[in-house]
Amino acid sequence: MALPASVLIVDDEDSLRSVLASALAGAGWRVDAVASGEDCLARVARRSYDAILLDVRLPGLDGLATLEAMREQGVESHVVVMSGHGNVESAVRAIKMGAFDFIEKPFPLDKAVLVTRNALRQRRLEAENRELRAHVDRRSALVGEGPAIAQLRRQIEVAAPTNGRVLIVGANGTGKELVARSVHARSRRAAGPFVELNCAAIPEELIESELFGHARGAFTGAVGDRAGKFRAADGGTLFLDEVGDMTLRTQAKMLRVLEEQVVEPLGGDTGTRVDVRVIAATNKDLAAGIENGTFRDDLFFRLDVIRIAVPPLAARREDIPLLAEHFLHMFAGEYGHRLKTLDASALTVLNAHHWPGNVRELRNVIERLAIMVPGEVITARDLGFLVGTAAPAAPGATGDMRPLQEARERFERDYIAQALAAHAGNVSQTAEALRVERSNLHRKMRAFGITSVRRARETPRPRDEGGRRARDPA
Repeated sequence: MALPASVLIVDDEDSLRSVLASALAGAGWRVDAVASGEDCLARVARRSYDAILLDVRLPGLDGLATLEAMREQGVESHVVVMSGHGNVESAVRAIKMGAFDFIEKPFPLDKAVLVTRNALRQRRLEAENRELRAHVDRRSALVGEGPAIAQLRRQIEVAAPTNGRVLIVGANGTGKELVARSVHARSRRAAGPFVELNCAAIPEELIESELFGHARGAFTGAVGDRAGKFRAADGGTLFLDEVGDMTLRTQAKMLRVLEEQVVEPLGGDTGTRVDVRVIAATNKDLAAGIENGTFRDDLFFRLDVIRIAVPPLAARREDIPLLAEHFLHMFAGEYGHRLKTLDASALTVLNAHHWPGNVRELRNVIERLAIMVPGEVITARDLGFLVGTAAPAAPGATGDMRPLQEARERFERDYIAQALAAHAGNVSQTAEALRVERSNLHRKMRAFGITSVRRARETPRPRDEGGRRARDPA
């Protein structure tokens, strides 16, 4: 159960302090009262208050000096200034210094309660907004510490402050939208809108209306004017996902808008100037599209000013444990469940999987585990469905025929990963079970990018009598 909001009254009139404290306590809040600015500073140094009612005229340190001192100390309470008729000018100065509101003495008690309630409501809304932003930041974080993600962060830091158009390339599920949002958040347009459009998800006959808007009566069903994504993104960023799926007709209109920064809605006779930074993303080879006539080379060169390549998850396996932990925290908060952990065998399986769906697939796997695993520890047994999907398809089962060598390596890698998971990451036991030399197994693991993560990594190995660490049995 949440505690009631706390309010501090600062006034040198004994009768006003008493009556006001009684009225505010009657409204359901915890109330303290002091008679001077010095006492106020002493109180806020010991505890925090949601709102402070502060008189301008105080003996010793006056209200404005007290307010200034609180701001210097980082006090975030919402301050309501109380002033007599002759001190309205001082109250206005207090508002400019960051006070929430002021009330002029003498005032009815119900007005004091109302102003205090407004201050508390505003403080609550600001706290909720900060939490929401933090939640969004957590969901949008570029998680990882490996060289691939470090290089990606450097590319974003270089591209973001400029106004150059960005083309983000990478396979499905690698996080191209996340990169686009990161570029926008670090740009000079961060305060402006971030508008996105998936070009592959909009029917051909509607995409121009989505992008450029339309006038009433422009086509059947156009019952009113529509601004379109470009105008909605004015002053900010427009993110065009899967731009390689845009039709040639739409590409021609897009090129004109990029050149002139003027948008003319369908069925309209006047254009509107816009200030929009375009970030595009694709999983297609646009150069090949130019060769086969499905993508305009002039539009490609307009979009490909700054290119950012997003690596697949298989190229950043060292980040899999961090990503998995990040998603477990995220879903624990989202579903209100206890935080689950991955044991060593589960991490070994995750690291060995080939992740054709990239980070999106890992996110979905962790969400499934967060929901379906009844206990608090996730083991390799809970990932049986994932190990099964890693096995190569039987010859002729699908149209995707792999070379024999690739299929053999895929099977061997997945078989070793399953064996390691069955032995909790113990290389010696796994080598014995597979009847191979441990050194040979280590070479295979390095070749396949398999990392053995053992439970013992969290527990220091015992030392022998000479103070040396005992040898790892693996």
